Amino acid sequence: MKKLNELFEIESDVLVKDIKINSKEVEKGDMFVCIKGVHADRHDFIEEAIKNGASCVVGEKDIECSVPYIKVLNTNYILPELCRKFYDFDNLKLKIIGVTGTDGKTTTATSIQYLIGSDRCGYIGTNGCSCQKFTKDSPNSTPDPTVLYKFFKEFAEAGCEYVVMEASSEGFFRGRLAGLDFQAAGYTNITWEHVNIHGSFENYVDCKVQLARQTTGKFIVNLNDKFHSEFMEEALNCLSYGEDPKSDLYIKNYNITPKYTEVTFVYQKKEYSFISPLLGKFNVYNLACAFLICLSLGFDMETLIERSINIDVSGRLEMIDMGQNFKVMVDYAHTPNGIKSLLDFVRVLEVNRAIVVIGSAGERDYKKRPIMGKTVVENADYAIFTYEDPRSEDPYEIIKQMVSQIKDDSKYEIVIDRSLAIKRAIDIAKENDIVLVLGKGNETYEKLKDEVIYFNDIEETKKWLLERVNKEMVVE
Repeated sequence: MKKLNELFEIESDVLVKDIKINSKEVEKGDMFVCIKGVHADRHDFIEEAIKNGASCVVGEKDIECSVPYIKVLNTNYILPELCRKFYDFDNLKLKIIGVTGTDGKTTTATSIQYLIGSDRCGYIGTNGCSCQKFTKDSPNSTPDPTVLYKFFKEFAEAGCEYVVMEASSEGFFRGRLAGLDFQAAGYTNITWEHVNIHGSFENYVDCKVQLARQTTGKFIVNLNDKFHSEFMEEALNCLSYGEDPKSDLYIKNYNITPKYTEVTFVYQKKEYSFISPLLGKFNVYNLACAFLICLSLGFDMETLIERSINIDVSGRLEMIDMGQNFKVMVDYAHTPNGIKSLLDFVRVLEVNRAIVVIGSAGERDYKKRPIMGKTVVENADYAIFTYEDPRSEDPYEIIKQMVSQIKDDSKYEIVIDRSLAIKRAIDIAKENDIVLVLGKGNETYEKLKDEVIYFNDIEETKKWLLERVNKEMVVE
């Protein structure tokens, strides 16, 4: 809690209990900040915020209201600094680590938390907000400042010295990370994504590169990604990883098996071979990025190798076994590159058919939908297209875009209801097939036109698997 004159150079000493940007969430004593979003201008909801108990309002327009009103030049711009002051961020002594990229952010960031230890390092990203002492949901992979700085304070109070966070391009585009200094950071890869938000692929890349500009310590680049030079030009100090022997962390060799990956890294002219629980070539790269970030912070290789055996990323390559005679995997893959990389790995498992359940999110990059559909059908044996967070869009129209470039309609079917699509895939699976439920991982919601409902791919998959297994037991 702070007084208003501690946050602004004004005389009012009105108490501010918290900062809110959603008028529906305002409680008695909160400050309401009228940021401008894509679909809404919060100035339109000032009266609702006051009715709910707002003690003061911050806005950009000339408005008179019944509580203290502070006019600023740009509410979106001032919000991070306001939250920084309110939550005493500069006194928290946290080292902030950022991870960006099109694919692999969650795995890399989660790996870093495991490597440092959840007693010392908090995590913020797609899988929520967590450390050893608590786990909470996060509204976005990169939450807005009112949530982000609250998490920082809670981590510091829990005894954390570090926070690793997924720094999304949208997070930079929305100004959520403005003014934040990263003590170490890195990127995984760059492929086509989120052009609907950024307007062009060049703008998307530039928002990713912003992480390098805001990193005061070492910035880690993927030397095998074609966009590494863009990051290196902006970063103060770079280290690199990849299969190029010139890399600071050289991926010399890896052997991918169905249950583990044998990895050989070379760092500072010394060779290290070990077993990783992370599967697939893409995860060798994610692990290399995580290792090099930790090494840049002063951790030693032997400790990292020892701790890496415990890495477990919820909703990523998550195998589900309910006693069935075929494999089932749930994964977050939702980009053409992520889907292709995952299906390449599936071939290592020596399965018969790969059956994929997948959709594409509404109000997101529609240009990637035909590419996604074509990628699935070309790399899997059969696809079931369904909805995935359709929001205000018609789910069937989204699916029509996904299948628009597929010429062989015998390789797919459409089941709009996601739960029934998962059931259908499980029903048609035969011995030694693999069913892949892609796009949502361990997320616990579906965003429909007028509501957000509870939905979890892992739970739905277990439900339909159990039904099939029980039916087969009765028949026997």
